Amino acid sequence: MLNTATAESVLSAARRGGADFAELYVERWRRRTLRTIDGEVEEAVSAIEQGAGLRLFFGTDVVYAYTNDLADAALDELTQTLVRLRGTGGGVDAGGGGGLDLRRRTAAGVHAPRVAFEAQPRAWRLERLRELDAGARVDASVRQVEGRLLEWEQDVTVANSEGAWVDDRRVRTRCVAVVIASDGEQTQTGHFGPGLSLGLELFERHAPATIGEQAARQALVNLRARPAPAGTMPVVLGNGFGGVIFHEALGHLVETTSVARRASVLTDKLGEQIASPQVTYVDDGTTPHGWGSSEFDDEGMATERTVLIDRGVLTSYMVDRWGALKTGYARTGSGRRENYTYAPTSRMRNTFILPGDAEEPADLFAGIDLGLYAKSLGGGQVRPGSGEYNFAVKEGYMIRGGQVAEPVRGAMLVGKGPETIRLVDAVARDLATEPGMCGSMSGSIPTEVGQPHVRVSRIVVGGEA
Repeated sequence: MLNTATAESVLSAARRGGADFAELYVERWRRRTLRTIDGEVEEAVSAIEQGAGLRLFFGTDVVYAYTNDLADAALDELTQTLVRLRGTGGGVDAGGGGGLDLRRRTAAGVHAPRVAFEAQPRAWRLERLRELDAGARVDASVRQVEGRLLEWEQDVTVANSEGAWVDDRRVRTRCVAVVIASDGEQTQTGHFGPGLSLGLELFERHAPATIGEQAARQALVNLRARPAPAGTMPVVLGNGFGGVIFHEALGHLVETTSVARRASVLTDKLGEQIASPQVTYVDDGTTPHGWGSSEFDDEGMATERTVLIDRGVLTSYMVDRWGALKTGYARTGSGRRENYTYAPTSRMRNTFILPGDAEEPADLFAGIDLGLYAKSLGGGQVRPGSGEYNFAVKEGYMIRGGQVAEPVRGAMLVGKGPETIRLVDAVARDLATEPGMCGSMSGSIPTEVGQPHVRVSRIVVGGEA
């Protein structure tokens, strides 16, 4: 995608133009989507996209531009445009002219797929989605089944004026089932969509029929559920997607995207007890085949496992290059972007609470006379500055006398992330993670959320009853 001479020319020109630091990001995407409704093809799309983004630092001021033309002339024009935009005159030699020694590193293939996308024809993919459809037909109430197979291949090169050059290849596969069930009066939806950084061997870990069955089970549970009550009560958050509440209402508060701007209530809180001692919170970009994993971030730094909260104490933020300049904190390999049209910012990768002391999830329900089991959470809203949130419960049950009781629907959890994390009083050992897409300043990116079953001593529950 990019030759060394071109990269050296662009980066050297940027430095001569007065930039303290220059970074060239080049990528090539290939994406495929196959979507069926009731077993029939509704959409089949394959697209290839490529482009480059150039980012220049002048102190902590940053300018960024991008192009989908990778010819030398186009990249040279992009460089000159940014230099003129900054108004440094373009003739200043800041020590970067000619003499760049780019040191190339290539991803070792930790997350490489074992079964390449080319190993199977299109008809094979359609058969998998029809298996998903058949697996969802567990009850006459199932009225519609949608299946989606998403395949991504992304080749990334990052070169910068400090001499770094990295190549990374990212392959991701996700299969999603959305099931609509109706009894003639009520209509409910169920969703299940596993995804990992690997190839078509995803179906060896998640059988298509099981994916459909899981989505149908959720829809049918909600179809027979009663309206949820309202009030303040103990809440047990399910493993896997239960972690979305802390992703949104806590994780974003420890990204330097907000910390460096002093837009987070957790700014300047390193070393302080900000959560329950039961909580150790980790963001890990190295998880083998994790949905949010990569060997390098989008700034060319090797990813790492970052412990954000250790037994309740805030120990680290997620730090990108700009955040490091603004705060003085060490970078954590957390610079991410949706594609070349975005400059990178500090973002989560695979973020989860570590297993705790409780042996089984049942231990968390014991002693709760009346509470809510939020097995799976859906969409919601968060105020980044304060961590205030409200989240819909996609699948919920009442807890009565220490036991999981009848299903309920329409529940909404309301609170503040920094307060809720302090009220965690028990964590089980059954860690699970789930894939999702996270939107922020640098676009929509793959992230994993997760946790074991977690008990919060009290959360405000909004309900219909």
